[in-house]
Amino acid sequence: MKFKFGKKPTTGSETPQTTNSLAKRIVIGIICLIVILLVVIGLQAYHYFKEAMQPLDPHSERVTEVKIPIGSTNKQIGSILEDKKIIKSGFVFDYYVKKHNLNQFRAGYYEFKPSMTLGKIAKKLEKGGASQSIKSGKVLVREGVTADQIGDVIQTKTKYSKASFLKLLNDQQFVKQLAKKYPNLLTSAVKAKNVRYRLEGYLYPATYYLNKNESLKSLVEEMVAKSDQMLTPYYAQIKKKNWTVQKVLTLASLVEREGVTANDRYRIAGVFENRLDDGMMIQSDISVLYALGKHQKNVSYKDLKTKSPYNLYLHRGVGPGPFNNPSIASVNAVLNPADREQHYLYFIANMKTGKVYYSKTYAEHQALTKKLAKQNN
Repeated sequence: MKFKFGKKPTTGSETPQTTNSLAKRIVIGIICLIVILLVVIGLQAYHYFKEAMQPLDPHSERVTEVKIPIGSTNKQIGSILEDKKIIKSGFVFDYYVKKHNLNQFRAGYYEFKPSMTLGKIAKKLEKGGASQSIKSGKVLVREGVTADQIGDVIQTKTKYSKASFLKLLNDQQFVKQLAKKYPNLLTSAVKAKNVRYRLEGYLYPATYYLNKNESLKSLVEEMVAKSDQMLTPYYAQIKKKNWTVQKVLTLASLVEREGVTANDRYRIAGVFENRLDDGMMIQSDISVLYALGKHQKNVSYKDLKTKSPYNLYLHRGVGPGPFNNPSIASVNAVLNPADREQHYLYFIANMKTGKVYYSKTYAEHQALTKKLAKQNN
């Protein structure tokens, strides 16, 4: 019997081998597509996790109170923090704490910032929070802080907003009511023009407690009343000097921020008053920072040109009103300045040591400035 080997005649249809080859190519294509999709998804997931590990807003100083209920799981805590806009992802937070074997979080009330890392947040949760709401109504007004900064404290520690507080400081009817009650303190403040906040400078630095049902007006009046109490022994001296309370508090607010030690406050007050008597501009960087309306460490030459009645590099006198809320120590320095007879017109501080140097002429001041610049480099 004979057998013949050879190709089958084509019939116009695909052979089984051709069909299998095409199927393999399709399968390989699908697999490649799946692999590519997995790689893309993996890269996106990696990027998502990497981003979510970072603080939500590295530069934010906003403080938010967060309540962590008893029995909350890590997943629930992550969800709470995400909803409060403290972290980017509750899911990633849950992954982070599991990866680092963190599971001893405690219930309570916490204060968090969007600038905090997941690690810092986790450590704080391990230490435990307050048993009651942190917004207890304790308001600490530090020496030399602005009304804007006090507003931040009020918003954090009370049920009232910063915006409502700042608005109240310019409430014409409210300010007039206070002026009737404290005429020695506020008469000149009511008459002042171009002020940013009518009661800036009159919110005395101290600790205040706001009761649950106490109004914001009551809190502000308490601050004003404290200023009146502290200044009462000085009203006669201010009148004898033929100055207004507004002028005294404005100069005191500059001295508060410029003076490092008690002695320097008295001497710096003397420099400012010497410049005023000579018709010179005060040229305080504190005035420029207030004119800018923001907080920064250094003042640039461009900043010195900021158009504002508060900029004492452009305007003579003391400006419209206080640049912050000064202590009674600075008020006392303004009313009893030291070394006026030395006729110092300039001063500069060594940034490393804090020591303040005084000069009588601009040439002396420039020489000292160059010398200190070399020492600090």
